[in-house]
Amino acid sequence: MANGVKEIRYLNKDFAGFRADLIEFAKQYYPNTYNDFNEASPGMMFIEMASYVGDVLSYYVDSQFKEQLLAYSTDQKNLYEMAQSFGYKPKLSTSSYGSVDIFHIVPSIGTGQNNRPNYNYALQINEGSLVESTNGVTFRIRENVNFSYSSSFDPTIVSTYEVGGGGEVSYYLLKKSVRVVSGNITEEQFVFGGAEKYPRLLLGNTNILEIISCTDSDGNTWKEVPFLAQDTVFDSVRNTAANNPELSQYNDEAPYLLKLLKTPRRFVTFIRGDGKTELRFGSGISDSADEEIIPNPNNVGSALPGSPSYLDTFFDPSNFLSTQAYGQAPANTTLTIKYSYGGGISDNVSSDTITNMKEFNYSLDTTTLDSGVVDIVTNSVGVTNEYPTSGAKGAESIQELKSNALAYFQSQGRAVTKEDYITRVYALPPKFGAVAKAYIVQDEQLNLPSFQKEVSSNIFVDQRFADVKAQDVASSNRLPNPNALNLYTLAYDGSKTLTQLNVAVKENLKTYLSQYRLVTDAINIKNAFIINIGVKFNFIARAGFNKDEITLKCIERCKEFFNIDRWQINQPIIIQELAYELSLVDGVGAIVPPEQDNPKRLPVLITNKFSSSQGYSGNIYDIDYATKDGIVYPSLDPSIFELKYPNTDIEGRAIGDSTGNKL
Repeated sequence: MANGVKEIRYLNKDFAGFRADLIEFAKQYYPNTYNDFNEASPGMMFIEMASYVGDVLSYYVDSQFKEQLLAYSTDQKNLYEMAQSFGYKPKLSTSSYGSVDIFHIVPSIGTGQNNRPNYNYALQINEGSLVESTNGVTFRIRENVNFSYSSSFDPTIVSTYEVGGGGEVSYYLLKKSVRVVSGNITEEQFVFGGAEKYPRLLLGNTNILEIISCTDSDGNTWKEVPFLAQDTVFDSVRNTAANNPELSQYNDEAPYLLKLLKTPRRFVTFIRGDGKTELRFGSGISDSADEEIIPNPNNVGSALPGSPSYLDTFFDPSNFLSTQAYGQAPANTTLTIKYSYGGGISDNVSSDTITNMKEFNYSLDTTTLDSGVVDIVTNSVGVTNEYPTSGAKGAESIQELKSNALAYFQSQGRAVTKEDYITRVYALPPKFGAVAKAYIVQDEQLNLPSFQKEVSSNIFVDQRFADVKAQDVASSNRLPNPNALNLYTLAYDGSKTLTQLNVAVKENLKTYLSQYRLVTDAINIKNAFIINIGVKFNFIARAGFNKDEITLKCIERCKEFFNIDRWQINQPIIIQELAYELSLVDGVGAIVPPEQDNPKRLPVLITNKFSSSQGYSGNIYDIDYATKDGIVYPSLDPSIFELKYPNTDIEGRAIGDSTGNKL
């Protein structure tokens, strides 16, 4: 070839291809040097040895490239490292979750009608106490159990335990429910000398479920974070007057307040391919302030009184690695790591099997109490689980790990879509309050000049009708606000009827969402409107059926239809669906439209209940105007229909039977 350049083929990648290319190469460029290509010739031996090396190298190049792609990797070590680089932490095994009833007795105090439990003897079972099932599975209590505290969110159930000789109660039984999680608990200690950047420590057990606590010998607490650059974590405090005098009035619904805590002492966990867990710490090894290590550009040479001047100083660009930006590195201390391990499918236990208080710590001021009675109270502590625990399973399979890591990477742990926000709202930890209903829309503003002009040109006789009409006018004069979202929320009260979210829970929710929302998103947390309703229906009974029994069955079917768990904000009422459900009741021949106050001849009549003096929301809503084609639509502003008093607000009656007899 020209200029002595030899043509080389790069397409063949296996032994046979390499062998054929080498033979052809030798024949083409060295025809007079070597032409013995017999299988037994020394030249063929070298050609085949080179083909073998090429085949092996080609295989490993392809394999290594494939292992860099999460979707095609098969090596567990690589998969673990790639998943965690995406922010997803592999699940070696999972804990079993459930709730248990913890109870103990207390003496009574007072006589006659004033006889009541003496809450001076009520214990507080501390968080971290251990209970055990009959098959040896250990569960940890996840929050303090304060028997002297009771609310709709965290009730203390009181019952009679023992009646004395005079017929008065001598001991009461106090019972509370609390969440538990499975896992064996252990501690390990690690001694650190001089500070080193990014130190690591390896825990001795496999299948680590949770790092419960990390404390040093100086009494400092180290917090786990998703990545070392994150310097804030969620922390919780009791909602008391001492912690927040303004929000403490809402401690029934929000017993804890959610706070953001800035912490330089932090670590991340890393799951290794062998199933063990590493704790990795930051690079801050200097006792000097960060500005002395990396000066603030705004202050360099500013000549302000007291400000440093570094104009004649040289700095190593890598100095930032010694700041607190990625957290502190432990130095000259001993770390105590408390963690749980184990898990797996065997941790799921049946009901009534968690019966042993394995290890519990309690708080009780015994200064003025009878020590003998205190012993009786503490010895009476017991536990049981009414329902089975669930959630435990083994390690993720290779395919599960791939799918979960890719899905997590796509979401990036952020709230972007409406569904992301709703998911985060419902994920608010229960001790910070509970959100029963949530709905999110983009914020809108009224185009006031246009709106006022159009409204002023309309005159309405009925004010309720005018309000609804005004909403229609407003809908065409609203301007979207791309910089804000409106989150509409509602909560349950102690009777599981809808109510507004209190200020404390809203503050907790705001703090919680701030860690996931986009920087450009503003969240307005608002109250959704509650539209209380009543239901009226008539039916014709089939011959031979008891009409009273049918009526009761229809009412129960109506209660099921309007069960608040099934209803969401801005969900319409499809009357035909309700009529169909009623028609399925055994003994119902036909659903007949009520005659009174039913101009549209709807098969079932929905009415508005609004009197606040009777316990309703006070929101007036023109249901007749809001009904179109047999569908009752909610208001323009997010609202929810609620059958608040089903025992009194459902009216059903039989008006005849299939034989033609009328009532």
